[in-house]
Formats: sequence, C-alpha cells, structure tokens
Amino acid sequence: MNMISKMLAVGAFAALIPGAAHADDTMARVEGSRAVAKAFGSQLVGELQDAMKRGGPVEAIKTCNVAAPAVALAQGQARGWKVGRTSLKVRNPASEPDGWERHVLEQFAERAAKGEDPAAMEAYDVVEENGGRTFRYMKAIAIPAGAPCVTCHGKEIDPAVAKALTELYPNDRATGYAPGDLRGAFTIRQPM
Repeated sequence: MNMISKMLAVGAFAALIPGAAHADDTMARVEGSRAVAKAFGSQLVGELQDAMKRGGPVEAIKTCNVAAPAVALAQGQARGWKVGRTSLKVRNPASEPDGWERHVLEQFAERAAKGEDPAAMEAYDVVEENGGRTFRYMKAIAIPAGAPCVTCHGKEIDPAVAKALTELYPNDRATGYAPGDLRGAFTIRQPM
C-alpha cells in the first residue's frame, strides 16, 4: 500500500470514529435510562406493596402521592437528570406530558392498539431544548397482570378508594385500565 492509500485509509477510518463514538454515547445513555426506569419502577412498587400491607389501597394512594415524586427526584439528582412519569391520562397534573412526550405516548398507544406489548416499548431521541441538546428517553409502563394496580387505576374502583383519589387528585383521569394496558411511561431528560 502506497503512502497516499495509507493516508486515505487512515482518514476513512478516522471519519468513522465520531459516528461510532456517537453511537456508543447514545447506547450508554439508553442503557443508563433503562437502568433508572427499572430502579424507579422497582422502588415505587416496593413502597406501594408495603403500603398495601400496612393499610390497603387508601394507604397506597397516600404513599404514591409522596413516594413517586421523591423517588423520581432522588433518581434524577443522583445523575443530574430529570426523571418522572407521564401519561395521556394523568392522575397528577404536574405529570402532564410535554409535546415530545405526548407524541411518544401517542405512538406507544398506536403500537399497543396493533397488539405490541407495551412492557417492551421505549423511545429516545436527541432534541434541542433551551438552547442546548438534550437526550430524551421514555419507557412504557404497562398494567401488570395480577398486580394490584387496577385497585386504583381500574374500571371498577371501591368507593373508599375513589374518595381518597378525589381528595388527593381532584382532576384524576388515570382510571379505566385493565391488566396489560399501557398506563403511561417513565420519562428521562439527560443534558448533553
């Protein structure tokens, strides 16, 4: 191989590195986001199960009201990210989706309507926000079969549970779900 061919080969290889580095960075961000969504979900489910044992669904509602935002904040602060949950039918108005989240949730809903398992759905992208680039990630949340989620999010809700929901969430729209339904999504913002 002559010197010019070697220089062209090295140049071509070097041109591939930024793309490969970008792909590696994206996958690292996806993996990190997956881990945070899993940790958030596991911690919240654990706290809700403990609350159910202590005082039933009404206690779980009170716990979720305090625990979900606290878990999201702790997960986000540990990494310098913004972490939360959102849905097309929110319980807490502070969880209302922004435009990007709404678009992703609508895509998730379309995919679920076509038979795709919501538990396997995720989406990510790099977007321009506030004059900078932000990595956005969402992981769908499905109502698990056999889980007590339908006690507070289902189609038929006990009157005592409905009363507790109304007291904490007067504009609640997060009911009418069945096991397997798409409930919403974990949402993560990573500044770049």
